Amino acid sequence: MGRSDSDSRGASAADDRENRSDAEIDPRTETGDGPATSDASGRGSASRSETTENGDRETVTIEDDGIVRWFLRSEDDTVVVARDVLSGVALVVVLGLVLFAISGIWPPLVVIESPSMTPNMQTGDLVFVVDDDRFVGDDHVDGTGIVPRENGVETGHEKFGDPGDVIVFKPDGSESRTPVIHRAHFWVEEGENWVETKADPVAVDGRTCDELAACPAPHDGFVTKGDANGGYDQLPNRGAETTVIKPEWVTGKAMVRAPWIGYLRLTVESKLSAMGPSTPAAGPLETGRVTASGPGIASTAM
Repeated sequence: MGRSDSDSRGASAADDRENRSDAEIDPRTETGDGPATSDASGRGSASRSETTENGDRETVTIEDDGIVRWFLRSEDDTVVVARDVLSGVALVVVLGLVLFAISGIWPPLVVIESPSMTPNMQTGDLVFVVDDDRFVGDDHVDGTGIVPRENGVETGHEKFGDPGDVIVFKPDGSESRTPVIHRAHFWVEEGENWVETKADPVAVDGRTCDELAACPAPHDGFVTKGDANGGYDQLPNRGAETTVIKPEWVTGKAMVRAPWIGYLRLTVESKLSAMGPSTPAAGPLETGRVTASGPGIASTAM
């Protein structure tokens, strides 16, 4: 009888050890990937396990760790995808803020949509622009931060293959016309007969001051021209077809171009335009549109 009791106790102990061993190696207990846990009140709680530095697994729950820590450390597939998307958006926003801090204007990027600045700029180029008081060259016009071509020839200040700054401006100061990106050639003062004092005879197409509405200069400002155009923008039916450019009409100064990248925007907007009137959506890295106007080149409004 004593032997039987001993055997029974031994079998019971063996069973206990086996049960404990099973519990210790239960995959659900080890990985934490089993069913959702319940708290003391019996309510289910969202949980997800993660690996610690020691190789152990710990469960991250909204209830215990808070929604921020849970979102940042959860391994749930949906949460991981959401984190990746938000990280990408945050990177673009940070890049946009950095570009804005450097340029001082928004948008800091413009896309060229016509060819009169060739070969120094091409249709589809993405151009980084800054406020005219940034990165000012020697012998700039007082109060503008812009070095016209006339001054750049003397000081060696060059941008995009030629002397002088390339500027973005609103023709005639109009808010409804597409901004133009051309080179500033020289500065004139109100009442100045700039055709006789500063103009290249070839670029005025043999015209006299009396034949031009912008001469004598109706106000202080810049005379401009596209690098590929034969005449100044201040001539009728030439280039931007504008009067002398006031400093307040200048919206930016071109600094760097990325060839062809802007074609993506132009292509997308062309497709959207074919589908019907639309307004481009603004984004963290919104780009403006500029034309390098020349005879016979149509501009597309922003």
